[in-house]
Amino acid sequence: MLIRPSPSNDTAVSPGKLPLRCTYAALRRRAANCLAGVALSTLVLHPAGAAATQASKATEPIKLRIVGGLGSLNQYVRYEEPFWNKEFAALTQGQASATVVAYDKAGMRTHEVLRLMQLGVVPFGTALMSGIVTHDPELAALDLAGLNPDMASLRRTVAAFRPHLERVMRERHGVEVLALYVYPAQVTFCTRPFKGLSDLAGRRVRISNPTQADLIRPFGAVPVQTEFAEMLPSLRAGNVDCAITGAMSGNTIGLHEVATHLHSGATTWGLSVFGANLAAWHALPESVRTVIKTHLPKVEQSIWADSEKQTLEGVACNTGKGECVLGKPGRMTEVKATAEDVLRLRDAFKNSVLPAWIARCGNACVPTWNDLLAPVVGVRAETLPSKR
Repeated sequence: MLIRPSPSNDTAVSPGKLPLRCTYAALRRRAANCLAGVALSTLVLHPAGAAATQASKATEPIKLRIVGGLGSLNQYVRYEEPFWNKEFAALTQGQASATVVAYDKAGMRTHEVLRLMQLGVVPFGTALMSGIVTHDPELAALDLAGLNPDMASLRRTVAAFRPHLERVMRERHGVEVLALYVYPAQVTFCTRPFKGLSDLAGRRVRISNPTQADLIRPFGAVPVQTEFAEMLPSLRAGNVDCAITGAMSGNTIGLHEVATHLHSGATTWGLSVFGANLAAWHALPESVRTVIKTHLPKVEQSIWADSEKQTLEGVACNTGKGECVLGKPGRMTEVKATAEDVLRLRDAFKNSVLPAWIARCGNACVPTWNDLLAPVVGVRAETLPSKR
């Protein structure tokens, strides 16, 4: 059953007027006050009350409040926002409408989105995998650093792992996966010259997840986990020397104005899950669910194609060499992977990234890797010795 809230702005919900800035920290302090009778979109009610509400407001359109991805990037600006704010109502023939707000613009942090979806405070939302894996390390297998050096590799990995991801999200986290988005390849921006990954030794490098740290440590780099919004200020202040982020994403926020050199090899890709709290999902009418299940895959396909294009264009924009339509031309020096880089990256993946993932995930994850991904990647995981 559904509540159909009255119109509200992007930073408030109805009923209950809970600010969208109600984060996990706030929920821990006052969960009862935050959650009582509140939803950003749909809410499962006591059957009797729900029936009365459904009957009395059957003619009113359902109004969904959606939490999207990073608000300054193409995934949100060109795809998520137009789909939910403009196209969705027409696709449902007026049965439902939606308003989307980027999670970072709503005051949420990356690692909080999944928890808020589980609690139902964010019934429909885009959660970055870098935030999800802080709660569930097993799912990091999908985009371990060094695993997917190009888009073709990523597509093969995702195809092999996606059914498992969807099952785990549903059964373990209470979230129905409706789409899987990808940001452009994560590359390395640095404020000082370098010729190869060996030159990262001693430099503080911004990373967004632990697996990136596992890849750069063998090169002597010092990983520093930093939120996307804090990356540019950290580089400007000299708190970090380099930053791993999307090629076009970095250009969008102006990293090309601070950094001088760009290693264009893909580290990871920055996947994100668009999903729904299971109770909220099943509370929607079947007709609305059908529209979402039919049309979100098209949004997903467009985002993947755009991300592949942005990876190439991002390098062109940052260096000022090649076509740059979406970004701003810079003057950075491109550093391409050397033969030594390729060999050391393979070694770092096998001997650092994969064992570190097993250590975080536990030996129970070894069969998951060996059954699903080893046949695709060609590298088997080994059970780690038990600690005594």
